[in-house]
Amino acid sequence: MNSRARRVAIPLAGLVAVGLAAGTVSGAAAGATAPSDVVSKNAATPAEQAIQFWTPDRVKRATDHDDTIDLTTKGIRGGNSTPDGPAGSVPPIGGEKKTKTKKSKQVNLPNTVGRVFFTLPKADPRNPKNWRYCSASSVQGKYRNLVATSAHCVYDTKKNTFYDNWVFIPSYWDGKSVWDGKAPYGIYAAKTFNAHDDFLVKEDFDYDYAFVNVYNGIKVDWAKDRGRWRWSVKNVGRLGDNVGGQGFTWNRSTKATVFSFGYPAGEHPDGDKPFSGRTMKWCYGKTKPMPEAKKYNLQEHVGLKCSFTAGASGGPLLYSYKSASRTGYLIGVNSVAWDTDGNDRYDHISSPYFNTDTYKVYKAAANRWTGNMP
Repeated sequence: MNSRARRVAIPLAGLVAVGLAAGTVSGAAAGATAPSDVVSKNAATPAEQAIQFWTPDRVKRATDHDDTIDLTTKGIRGGNSTPDGPAGSVPPIGGEKKTKTKKSKQVNLPNTVGRVFFTLPKADPRNPKNWRYCSASSVQGKYRNLVATSAHCVYDTKKNTFYDNWVFIPSYWDGKSVWDGKAPYGIYAAKTFNAHDDFLVKEDFDYDYAFVNVYNGIKVDWAKDRGRWRWSVKNVGRLGDNVGGQGFTWNRSTKATVFSFGYPAGEHPDGDKPFSGRTMKWCYGKTKPMPEAKKYNLQEHVGLKCSFTAGASGGPLLYSYKSASRTGYLIGVNSVAWDTDGNDRYDHISSPYFNTDTYKVYKAAANRWTGNMP
């Protein structure tokens, strides 16, 4: 997010049940031909190179990635978010069969949520100015290898290409020592990015969502030897087996009660910086349709009261979230932060409304196999 004060909003970055966990989603598996408006492209950076790139000091110095996108409005007037078909859902990992879970009186943070790190494309990766991060979450998929985030956290609309050195670290926590708690479940490198053509070509933020297939994870043991980082690694297997995966739902009411999770770190327009990005934060509330914004070709966003700043982009909006199981249904991703009363403080976050177009992108991604890093 841009720290400059602007009167505009900022990207922050009866159900029809669809079976996925047992591999019952219709459509072909790996290498399948996706619909023409779904863009699926393999990452340009080799997986091992991406993981080796993110040494502990680089991870610590990566900056929140919303320095060029913002908005502000005077009040909130209803937008155009409406279902374009029947509602549908895919259960979270572990939720395929109904089981009784104990209720929790506190908000337990989901293991699925973490930070994604990447470098700007067509730029010197050695320059810290090109080291960025967003938020993201593991989500249910046939091969348990799927990460959901914002499209602006995978694709550079200025250079018309996907980001480099893209990795996901679930349950990221910035400890005091080198890798103290930073990657408790391993690091997962991108294999395939899946996004909607209308975001990539038209920069339409009604499609600011993406699903990334990641390779099996690597647990990294970093140590410094004569001033240089050296590593030893261990394969930890599939993302969904290690942290689970949120369910997915679309064409729901625009007025849904949700939790939003992410790693905010940026400034408010007035310069105040209440978050550090070191730990996961959450908001809770009921969504509502947000105003149109010509600047981002935005007509169909839903938002809730929340003071998240840059860095939270890509984090999940979870519907029917249960603290006992730490799972719910992905109904949106943090995309835009809003100052709705003009006081230079962000007070709402919004997500593209998840409809049938979103499901098409999700479905194409949810059927892609990855496996171990080459």
